[in-house]
Amino acid sequence: MNGHAEEGESFTFTADNLKAAKAVVAKYPEGRQQSAVMPLLDLAQRQLGWTSPAVIEYVANFLDLPSIRVWEVASFYTMYYREPVGKYRLHVCTTTPCWLRGSDEVVRVCREKTGLEFGETSEKGLFTLLEVECLGACVNAPILQVNDDYYEDLDATRTAALLDALVEGRPPPYGTLAKRVNSAPEGGKTSLLETNV
Repeated sequence: MNGHAEEGESFTFTADNLKAAKAVVAKYPEGRQQSAVMPLLDLAQRQLGWTSPAVIEYVANFLDLPSIRVWEVASFYTMYYREPVGKYRLHVCTTTPCWLRGSDEVVRVCREKTGLEFGETSEKGLFTLLEVECLGACVNAPILQVNDDYYEDLDATRTAALLDALVEGRPPPYGTLAKRVNSAPEGGKTSLLETNV
């Protein structure tokens, strides 16, 4: 992240991001370039750190759209942050599959270790705690998305260790934190064990 701008400040793409934005828009058929609104919002957010009002205006002008159309997109999707966020965005899934596998413990540890409630950012800007609905990795529930990475098969101990590592600036490899391969059963295969079929 390149820091946070105040609400009234202007926004423009860096030279590299301007080139990337033009390449994104060029992928859309003639007359359909306005469909690039989502990838351009993402690109702008990655540059600034959040989707500020200045970003909304800039993307709207870039695509020749009324700003309300861009605002509708940015306010609908939870992946666009409409206020400054921390270095590590902790997206905790609390939907039924994660809840059944213990997401309440993940939430509890996140609250205890960060001192945050959902929607809050720590004073030093290290963490933002967010509740989300279904991260789409139910097979390895419960899930905690940290920025763009999924940490799977969490429990209280694994969540605490993950947050400690983030505080120390050494994020562990993402994926399952249980001793299993991808989404295979934790204890190994229990069926189809014969190799000569």
